[in-house]
Amino acid sequence: MSPYGIADPAAWQESWDRQQEAYLPDREHRLAALLDAVTAVTGNGSPRLLDLAGGTGSISLRALRRFPGAEVTLVDLDPVLLAIAEATLGDRVTVVTADLRRPDWVTALPHRDFDAVLTATALHWLPGERTAVLYGEIRDLLRPGGLFANADHMVDEGLPTLTKQLLAAAETRRDARYAAGAVMSWTDWWSHLAAVPELAPLVARRNEIYAGGHAAEHLPPVSWHLEALRAAGYAEAGVLWRGGADAAVAGVR
Repeated sequence: MSPYGIADPAAWQESWDRQQEAYLPDREHRLAALLDAVTAVTGNGSPRLLDLAGGTGSISLRALRRFPGAEVTLVDLDPVLLAIAEATLGDRVTVVTADLRRPDWVTALPHRDFDAVLTATALHWLPGERTAVLYGEIRDLLRPGGLFANADHMVDEGLPTLTKQLLAAAETRRDARYAAGAVMSWTDWWSHLAAVPELAPLVARRNEIYAGGHAAEHLPPVSWHLEALRAAGYAEAGVLWRGGADAAVAGVR
Protein backbone atom coordinates (compact mmCIF):
# COMPACT_ATOMS: atom_id res chain seq x y z
CA MET A 1 0.00 0.00 0.00
CA SER A 2 1.37 3.41 -0.94
CA PRO A 3 1.48 6.27 1.61
CA TYR A 4 -1.41 7.80 -0.36
CA GLY A 5 -3.72 4.86 0.37
CA ILE A 6 -3.56 3.42 -3.13
CA ALA A 7 -2.66 -0.24 -3.43
CA ASP A 8 -0.16 -0.88 -6.25
CA PRO A 9 -0.20 2.56 -7.94
CA ALA A 10 1.82 1.18 -10.86
CA ALA A 11 -1.17 -1.02 -11.74
CA TRP A 12 -3.40 2.06 -11.84
CA GLN A 13 -0.88 3.80 -14.07
CA GLU A 14 -1.03 0.84 -16.43
CA SER A 15 -4.82 0.87 -16.31
CA TRP A 16 -4.85 4.56 -17.24
CA ASP A 17 -2.39 3.97 -20.08
CA ARG A 18 -4.48 1.16 -21.57
CA GLN A 19 -7.68 3.21 -21.36
CA GLN A 20 -5.99 6.17 -23.03
CA GLU A 21 -4.39 4.04 -25.75
CA ALA A 22 -7.85 2.91 -26.83
CA TYR A 23 -8.42 6.51 -27.94
CA LEU A 24 -4.82 7.16 -28.94
CA PRO A 25 -3.12 4.10 -30.47
CA ASP A 26 -0.04 6.19 -31.30
CA ARG A 27 0.13 7.74 -27.84
CA GLU A 28 3.71 6.65 -27.21
CA HIS A 29 4.83 8.16 -30.53
CA ARG A 30 3.37 11.56 -29.70
CA LEU A 31 4.87 11.59 -26.20
CA ALA A 32 8.25 10.55 -27.59
CA ALA A 33 8.05 13.39 -30.13
CA LEU A 34 7.58 15.88 -27.29
CA LEU A 35 10.59 14.51 -25.41
CA ASP A 36 12.69 14.46 -28.59
CA ALA A 37 12.04 18.19 -28.88
CA VAL A 38 13.14 18.71 -25.27
CA THR A 39 16.38 16.88 -26.04
CA ALA A 40 16.97 19.15 -29.03
CA VAL A 41 16.24 22.33 -27.08
CA THR A 42 18.14 21.58 -23.88
CA GLY A 43 20.99 19.37 -25.05
CA ASN A 44 21.50 18.02 -21.54
CA GLY A 45 20.14 15.39 -19.21
CA SER A 46 18.79 17.73 -16.55
CA PRO A 47 16.01 19.84 -18.07
CA ARG A 48 13.54 21.74 -15.93
CA LEU A 49 10.12 20.56 -17.13
CA LEU A 50 6.50 21.44 -16.43
CA ASP A 51 4.00 18.63 -17.07
CA LEU A 52 0.89 20.74 -17.67
CA ALA A 53 -2.51 19.20 -16.91
CA GLY A 54 -0.37 16.14 -16.27
CA GLY A 55 -3.00 13.81 -14.77
CA THR A 56 -1.43 10.59 -13.52
CA GLY A 57 2.02 11.72 -14.63
CA SER A 58 2.28 9.98 -18.01
CA ILE A 59 4.66 12.62 -19.38
CA SER A 60 6.54 12.95 -16.09
CA LEU A 61 7.28 9.23 -15.90
CA ARG A 62 8.55 9.10 -19.46
CA ALA A 63 10.56 12.28 -18.99
CA LEU A 64 12.32 10.82 -15.95
CA ARG A 65 13.19 7.68 -17.88
CA ARG A 66 14.61 9.81 -20.69
CA PHE A 67 16.25 12.40 -18.41
CA PRO A 68 17.09 10.86 -15.01
CA GLY A 69 18.37 14.21 -13.77
CA ALA A 70 15.32 16.21 -14.83
CA GLU A 71 13.59 18.57 -12.43
CA VAL A 72 9.89 17.97 -13.09
CA THR A 73 6.80 19.77 -11.86
CA LEU A 74 3.33 18.36 -12.54
CA VAL A 75 0.21 20.51 -12.28
CA ASP A 76 -3.40 19.33 -12.44
CA LEU A 77 -6.72 19.79 -10.65
CA ASP A 78 -8.21 16.28 -10.70
CA PRO A 79 -7.78 14.73 -7.20
CA VAL A 80 -8.01 11.15 -8.46
CA LEU A 81 -5.37 11.50 -11.14
CA LEU A 82 -3.14 13.55 -8.82
CA ALA A 83 -3.34 10.88 -6.12
CA ILE A 84 -2.20 8.23 -8.63
CA ALA A 85 0.58 10.56 -9.77
CA GLU A 86 1.79 11.24 -6.23
CA ALA A 87 1.65 7.57 -5.27
CA THR A 88 3.68 6.62 -8.33
CA LEU A 89 6.15 9.49 -8.54
CA GLY A 90 6.81 10.12 -4.86
CA ASP A 91 9.44 12.79 -4.28
CA ARG A 92 10.83 12.55 -7.82
CA VAL A 93 8.33 15.15 -9.05
CA THR A 94 6.83 18.26 -7.47
CA VAL A 95 3.07 17.74 -7.75
CA VAL A 96 0.93 20.88 -7.68
CA THR A 97 -2.84 21.25 -7.48
CA ALA A 98 -4.01 24.23 -9.53
CA ASP A 99 -6.91 25.22 -11.78
CA LEU A 100 -5.81 26.19 -15.29
CA ARG A 101 -9.13 27.94 -15.78
CA ARG A 102 -7.87 30.65 -13.43
CA PRO A 103 -5.00 33.01 -14.27
CA ASP A 104 -3.57 32.70 -10.74
CA TRP A 105 -2.63 29.05 -11.34
CA VAL A 106 0.96 30.14 -11.93
CA THR A 107 1.30 31.30 -8.30
CA ALA A 108 1.24 27.67 -7.18
CA LEU A 109 4.37 26.77 -9.16
CA PRO A 110 7.75 26.43 -7.41
CA HIS A 111 9.49 28.59 -10.06
CA ARG A 112 8.89 30.22 -13.43
CA ASP A 113 11.88 29.51 -15.61
CA PHE A 114 11.21 26.19 -17.30
CA ASP A 115 13.18 24.74 -20.18
CA ALA A 116 10.01 23.15 -21.50
CA VAL A 117 6.29 22.98 -20.80
CA LEU A 118 4.60 19.86 -22.20
CA THR A 119 0.96 18.82 -22.33
CA ALA A 120 -0.97 16.12 -24.15
CA THR A 121 -4.66 15.47 -24.73
CA ALA A 122 -5.77 17.80 -21.97
CA LEU A 123 -6.25 21.45 -22.90
CA HIS A 124 -9.26 20.72 -25.12
CA TRP A 125 -11.39 20.85 -21.97
CA LEU A 126 -10.75 24.60 -21.71
CA PRO A 127 -12.80 27.17 -23.65
CA GLY A 128 -10.97 28.50 -26.68
CA GLU A 129 -10.62 32.03 -25.33
CA ARG A 130 -9.05 30.67 -22.14
CA THR A 131 -6.62 28.46 -24.07
CA ALA A 132 -5.43 31.44 -26.10
CA VAL A 133 -4.70 33.41 -22.91
CA LEU A 134 -3.09 30.36 -21.30
CA TYR A 135 -0.64 30.13 -24.19
CA GLY A 136 0.65 33.56 -23.21
CA GLU A 137 0.88 32.61 -19.53
CA ILE A 138 2.91 29.54 -20.51
CA ARG A 139 5.25 31.63 -22.64
CA ASP A 140 6.04 33.78 -19.60
CA LEU A 141 7.08 30.64 -17.69
CA LEU A 142 9.73 29.68 -20.23
CA ARG A 143 13.35 30.72 -20.26
CA PRO A 144 14.51 32.41 -23.50
CA GLY A 145 14.62 29.69 -26.14
CA GLY A 146 12.39 27.46 -24.05
CA LEU A 147 9.82 25.11 -25.59
CA PHE A 148 6.08 24.70 -25.23
CA ALA A 149 4.44 21.71 -26.91
CA ASN A 150 0.79 20.68 -26.94
CA ALA A 151 -0.36 17.37 -28.47
CA ASP A 152 -4.09 16.93 -29.03
CA HIS A 153 -6.82 16.39 -31.59
CA MET A 154 -6.00 19.02 -34.23
CA VAL A 155 -7.29 18.30 -37.70
CA ASP A 156 -5.66 19.34 -40.94
CA GLU A 157 -8.25 21.52 -42.69
CA GLY A 158 -6.92 20.42 -46.07
CA LEU A 159 -8.06 16.80 -45.49
CA PRO A 160 -11.72 16.98 -44.41
CA THR A 161 -12.88 13.77 -46.09
CA LEU A 162 -9.85 11.71 -45.15
CA THR A 163 -10.05 12.96 -41.56
CA LYS A 164 -13.66 11.76 -41.25
CA GLN A 165 -12.65 8.39 -42.67
CA LEU A 166 -9.73 8.07 -40.28
CA LEU A 167 -11.91 8.93 -37.30
CA ALA A 168 -14.61 6.47 -38.36
CA ALA A 169 -12.06 3.68 -38.76
CA ALA A 170 -10.55 4.44 -35.35
CA GLU A 171 -13.99 4.39 -33.73
CA THR A 172 -14.74 0.99 -35.27
CA ARG A 173 -11.49 -0.45 -33.90
CA ARG A 174 -12.12 1.09 -30.48
CA ASP A 175 -15.68 -0.26 -30.26
CA ALA A 176 -14.42 -3.73 -31.15
CA ARG A 177 -11.89 -3.60 -28.32
CA TYR A 178 -14.56 -2.46 -25.88
CA ALA A 179 -16.89 -5.25 -27.00
CA ALA A 180 -14.13 -7.83 -26.52
CA GLY A 181 -13.28 -6.51 -23.06
CA ALA A 182 -9.71 -5.72 -24.12
CA VAL A 183 -9.86 -2.24 -22.57
CA MET A 184 -12.26 -0.06 -20.62
CA SER A 185 -13.94 2.99 -22.04
CA TRP A 186 -13.51 6.41 -20.39
CA THR A 187 -16.91 6.10 -18.69
CA ASP A 188 -16.35 2.53 -17.55
CA TRP A 189 -12.90 3.39 -16.19
CA TRP A 190 -14.31 6.11 -13.93
CA SER A 191 -17.19 3.88 -12.82
CA HIS A 192 -14.67 1.18 -11.94
CA LEU A 193 -12.65 3.61 -9.81
CA ALA A 194 -15.76 4.78 -7.97
CA ALA A 195 -16.28 1.20 -6.76
CA VAL A 196 -12.75 0.92 -5.29
CA PRO A 197 -12.87 1.79 -1.54
CA GLU A 198 -9.59 3.72 -1.37
CA LEU A 199 -10.45 5.73 -4.48
CA ALA A 200 -14.17 6.30 -4.01
CA PRO A 201 -13.75 9.39 -1.75
CA LEU A 202 -11.43 10.97 -4.32
CA VAL A 203 -13.91 10.24 -7.10
CA ALA A 204 -16.63 11.91 -5.01
CA ARG A 205 -14.40 14.97 -4.57
CA ARG A 206 -13.70 15.00 -8.29
CA ASN A 207 -17.44 14.96 -9.00
CA GLU A 208 -17.81 18.04 -6.79
CA ILE A 209 -15.04 19.88 -8.62
CA TYR A 210 -16.57 19.04 -12.00
CA ALA A 211 -20.17 19.23 -10.82
CA GLY A 212 -21.32 20.60 -14.15
CA GLY A 213 -19.13 18.20 -16.09
CA HIS A 214 -16.19 19.28 -18.21
CA ALA A 215 -16.74 22.14 -20.60
CA ALA A 216 -17.60 21.19 -24.15
CA GLU A 217 -14.49 20.03 -25.97
CA HIS A 218 -12.74 22.79 -27.87
CA LEU A 219 -11.11 21.02 -30.82
CA PRO A 220 -10.08 23.62 -33.39
CA PRO A 221 -7.82 22.84 -36.36
CA VAL A 222 -4.07 23.09 -36.07
CA SER A 223 -4.15 26.51 -37.78
CA TRP A 224 -6.04 27.95 -34.80
CA HIS A 225 -3.33 26.82 -32.40
CA LEU A 226 -0.55 28.25 -34.53
CA GLU A 227 -2.30 31.61 -34.76
CA ALA A 228 -2.84 31.61 -30.98
CA LEU A 229 0.82 30.82 -30.33
CA ARG A 230 1.99 33.63 -32.61
CA ALA A 231 -0.47 36.05 -31.04
CA ALA A 232 0.88 35.06 -27.60
CA GLY A 233 4.36 36.21 -28.64
CA TYR A 234 6.26 33.01 -29.35
CA ALA A 235 9.26 33.61 -31.60
CA GLU A 236 8.55 30.39 -33.50
CA ALA A 237 5.40 28.31 -33.88
CA GLY A 238 4.76 25.24 -35.98
CA VAL A 239 3.70 21.59 -36.19
CA LEU A 240 6.06 19.29 -34.30
CA TRP A 241 4.27 15.99 -34.95
CA ARG A 242 1.21 14.70 -36.79
CA GLY A 243 -0.62 11.39 -36.70
CA GLY A 244 -3.89 11.19 -38.57
CA ALA A 245 -6.34 13.69 -37.10
CA ASP A 246 -4.02 14.53 -34.20
CA ALA A 247 -1.01 16.80 -34.01
CA ALA A 248 1.47 18.41 -31.66
CA VAL A 249 2.14 22.10 -32.04
CA ALA A 250 5.21 23.77 -30.60
CA GLY A 251 6.13 27.29 -29.67
CA VAL A 252 9.63 28.54 -28.88
CA ARG A 253 10.09 31.61 -26.75
